[in-house]
Amino acid sequence: MRVPLSAEAVIADAAALADEAGFESVSLSAVARRLGVQAPSLYSHVRDLEAVRDGITALALGELADLVAAGIAGRAGLPALQAYSAAHRTFARRWPGRWQSLQRRAGEAVVRSAAARAVSAQAGAVLRGYPVPQEEHVHAVRLLGSTINGFLALERTGNFDHSSPAPEVSWDRTVVALDALLRAWPENSRGDEA
Repeated sequence: MRVPLSAEAVIADAAALADEAGFESVSLSAVARRLGVQAPSLYSHVRDLEAVRDGITALALGELADLVAAGIAGRAGLPALQAYSAAHRTFARRWPGRWQSLQRRAGEAVVRSAAARAVSAQAGAVLRGYPVPQEEHVHAVRLLGSTINGFLALERTGNFDHSSPAPEVSWDRTVVALDALLRAWPENSRGDEA
């Protein structure tokens, strides 16, 4: 029995396709084939391909926020940072296509969504365990995102497969190094005053 079409069903199926075949494989025709309908049938439920891709990103943000929330609850400092980083890594491994959807410029509605605000607030919650001034949080969040997502992107494409030690060792060292950086955040590090 076929699931009745709705925007949610289209997005869920597109997200499953992204996880199976990669985010770039998501097209209206591919999603329609999976749902057993003609591509024009989808337009009653989604505006266009960008709306589908934004829908995957919004779904991914919500799922990531749930995973991070469960991990960092009741933790501070290094344990919170470890849980935060581990949640991102778990998400990237469990849902690779959805993780890819987070590595793109999303539409304004997604950027301003409750899920996006939750993910941002979680990074801020982790930073509260460090002596990083509030006005420096944007820089610290960018550091966390760049480091975690950079590592995950390299790991995903197999860049660590041909050398020792195992990526796990480097991952653990990376998180400890981030902890050290955040603990030693410079007091007057604003570069925009020059």
